[in-house]
Amino acid sequence: MPDRAKVTSLEAIEAFRAKLIIYRDKAGRVLDEVSDEVTRTRLWLESDRVAYWQNQIRLRHRELEQRQQELFTAQLSGLLEASQVQQAAVQKARQALRDAEARLQLVKQWNRQYDQRVEPLGRQVEKFRHNLGNELGRAVAWMNELLKTLGEYVEMSPKTAAAPAPPAGDAPESPQKGGAS
Repeated sequence: MPDRAKVTSLEAIEAFRAKLIIYRDKAGRVLDEVSDEVTRTRLWLESDRVAYWQNQIRLRHRELEQRQQELFTAQLSGLLEASQVQQAAVQKARQALRDAEARLQLVKQWNRQYDQRVEPLGRQVEKFRHNLGNELGRAVAWMNELLKTLGEYVEMSPKTAAAPAPPAGDAPESPQKGGAS
């Protein structure tokens, strides 16, 4: 077993540690954005979309009543062509009302299913967030200790590499311990 460790670059370890920290921070921000988007989507479904489609139903119901009144007026006046145009307008308004009602039901269905569809994925996001915060935090701390230990080891190592070269006439010392041949 060799007496010395073969670490070639403390800078490479430090660079990896720095990139690991950057990754942890960026991934944490992305997970925060995901959580925020999940919350915004829930609020959008619960408040905005429900209110929007309820309002659309009211507006489209009024539109249908207005088209039915126009059809009734055209039928009373005895205009066959006008009556057909009004009938088509009534059908179009009825379809628009049915569409709004169907969309409101769909939004309500999404609201009911939201937790069971999103919650399992949310747990995975939180598990990943935990791993980022704790496991990568421990890895960074371990790398800090590693760099400290290796730095101390480098300080303790013999300074043979940094020793001045022997004079030109002297024979070089043997690399064995004790320096004698």
